[in-house]
Parts: sequence; structure tokens; C-alpha cells
Amino acid sequence: MKAGLHQEGAPRTPAGAFRSLSVRNFRLFALGQVVSAAGTWMMVVAQDWSVLSLTGDSATALGLVTALQFTPVLLLALYGGRLADRYDKRALLTAANLVCAALAALLAPLMLTGGLRLWHLYVFALGLGTASAVEIPARMSFVREMVGPELLPNASALSAAYFNTARVVGPALGGLLVGWLGTGPVVLLNAVSYLATVAALRMMRPGELHRAPPGTARTGVIDGLRYTASRPDLLLPLALVAVIGLAGFNFQLTLPLLAKTVFHTSAASFGLLTTALAAGSLLAALVTTRRTSRPSSRLVTGSALAFGAAETAAGWAPGYATELPLLAVTGFTTLYFAQAANHRIQLGADPAYSGRVLALYALILQGSTPLGALGVGWLTQHLGARSGLYAGGVVSLAAAAAAMLVERGVAPRTVQRPRTVVPDPAREPVRPVPPGP
Repeated sequence: MKAGLHQEGAPRTPAGAFRSLSVRNFRLFALGQVVSAAGTWMMVVAQDWSVLSLTGDSATALGLVTALQFTPVLLLALYGGRLADRYDKRALLTAANLVCAALAALLAPLMLTGGLRLWHLYVFALGLGTASAVEIPARMSFVREMVGPELLPNASALSAAYFNTARVVGPALGGLLVGWLGTGPVVLLNAVSYLATVAALRMMRPGELHRAPPGTARTGVIDGLRYTASRPDLLLPLALVAVIGLAGFNFQLTLPLLAKTVFHTSAASFGLLTTALAAGSLLAALVTTRRTSRPSSRLVTGSALAFGAAETAAGWAPGYATELPLLAVTGFTTLYFAQAANHRIQLGADPAYSGRVLALYALILQGSTPLGALGVGWLTQHLGARSGLYAGGVVSLAAAAAAMLVERGVAPRTVQRPRTVVPDPAREPVRPVPPGP
């Protein structure tokens, strides 16, 4: 039994949940990512508030900004994965974070001087999305280099935990700062926060990284797609992620609209809505640190059903006080489903293909957002903010029910038991670029 994995039924101590933090390089990276991701979520509040302020609460404009943030991931993520395989991941991450910092530093003066126009936000979102297409696969695969294969499952869950810690702190602080200082200073703080990741990367000890031997042969992207297509047990969770990501994961669009047009709250109260969602996600991330084996297909579809029910209930919430706990439950089910699907894919894929399979997973998860944002934006523009949550919940429930029916038809023919293997790149919930269940 490898040292980084628990034996079945073995007792776990609380310290065991954080064992990958014993690796200095990963500890530095996690600290830098908490600061950087918190800055990103602060800027999400500032950016969305700016869009709504410039457009008279236009859901369509907000949906377009969201689409521009994620479209480059849809188009370029697989190419970004090839870059991560061919070049030094630490250097790629350093460059991507410096580009993001420069873009935020250019946007802040426009907000501070009153010269901001809507097209500036469009260009900014597109630029950050392009940088993210390089940063996401490099970051996912770099976790394996930092901790090695034995600690990778735990590092994956902790990555989700620190990301959602930032999601709890960032929006709440961002909402307060937008109300106190305005949007410009918040975006400037975000520009500085990217430097925390850059500093962490440069402080690492390269000799302690678990790098592949030079000249290791790698096949192409098409081979990875063919392999995935031959595995029904991988295709089903990928399909669920695609449908639920398309319809249900558009909280960056629905929450600001809910805050402004339904509950008529301030920027600070909007930040608390996002914080409630993130708090539930953080709890789910901590729960999944104890996972040591491949989740069943039934667990994946069951968590998808739970998410659909929770999001539908969040759309129904009659008041702001009721919305907060329902969003916390929605946040829990969001991340629990995303992690269950991700771990089923990671732990079921052949190690020779796991990098490309996970790149496809990330592409589907983030790439479905632009299409969904445009559709949900149109829906909320015509039927109100609640309709976005209702639609996401109902579609997710239908997708989970359909997946259960498919499972019953596929199960008798898939009698082989997939090997439980150590995953290749770790999966953390992808930061929603302007910087992401």
C-alpha cells in the first residue's frame, strides 16, 4: 500500500486530511493561490457590479461578459494542455499570472478616473480568459509535480478546499470594499494579488519537483479523445458535467441579478450571497478530503439529483434571509457533484491518458459556461432572475434522471471493474476567470 493512501477501514486522524501540506512546494503554492483567488473573487464582484451599473441591470450584457471570460477556455484549453506537457509548468504559470496582473492593472485606472466603458470590460474578460486557457491545464498538472502520485488524491481535495476558502473571503470582502472604496481599488488589489502566486512559484525548490524524465513520449490530443470515447464509464460523468455546467453552474450571472433585481440589496449583500454559496462548497471540499477510492456511478448521479433539487429550491426562496442557507446547500451539492464526477474520471482513467482526459473534463466544465451564460442571460432578461435558477435546477434533475436510466442499460455490458489508479493532474475547481461546479 502506498504511503499516501489509507488502507480500507484504517482510522484517520484529523492531521491526515492535510497531509499534502507537509510538502513545502505545495504549501507555498496553496498559500499563494488563496491570496490570488481571494483577489479574483473580489474582482468578480467589482466587475459584475460595473457591468450592471453601466447597462441599467442588463442580464444580456452580464451574460456576454461571462461568455467572453470562458470562450477562450473552450477554444484553447486543449492547446494549453499541450503547452503544459511540452514546457516548464512553473514558467508557464508565472507568465500567465503576470499577464493577468498586467490586465487588471490596466483596467483599474479606467475605473478610478470614470473613463470605464462597457467594451473595456469585454476586452478585459477576453484577455483574462485567454490567459486562463494556458493557466488552467498547467496548474492542474503542476500539482502532481509538487506532491507526487501518492499524495495526489489528498492534494486534489485540498485544492478545492483552499479555492473555496478564497470564495468565502473574497466576495464578502469585495462587496464591502466596492461599497466603501468603489470598483477601481478592488480591481487594483486583484492585480497585486496575482503576485502572491508568482512569488510562491519563484520561492519553490525545483529539485524537489516530481518531473517526468526528459524526452518522455506523449501522444496527441486525438488519441486521448478516442480513448475517452471507448470508455462509457468516463463518458457518462463527462456528459453530466456538460449538461449541468451548461444550465446549472451560471451563478456568476444569476446571483448579481438576484441581488439587484429581486432582493434590491447593496454590493455588500450581493457579496454575502456568493459567500453563502462558497461556504457550502468549502464544507463539501473538506468532506471529500477523506475520499480514498473511486466514487461509484450511482454516487455521481445521486449528487447531481441533489444539486438539481437544491438549485430549484434556491430559485424559490421567498426572501434574502431564506436565500442564504439555500445557497449554502446549493454550494455544497455543487462541489460535491463536481468532485464526485472528477474523481470518478481521474481514478478510472488509464495513467497514460489521464492528463488529456482531465483536460477534456476541464474544457467541458468551463467551456459549457459561455453557451449557458448566453442562454440563461436571455432567459433572465425576459422572465426574471429566478428563472435562471429554476431552469438550471430542472435541467439538472432531468439530466441526472436520464443518466440513471442510461446506467441501467450500460451496467450489464460493463462487467469489467476499472482499476483504481492514482490520478495524473490534480483537479481543483477552476477559478472563474476574470480570474469557475
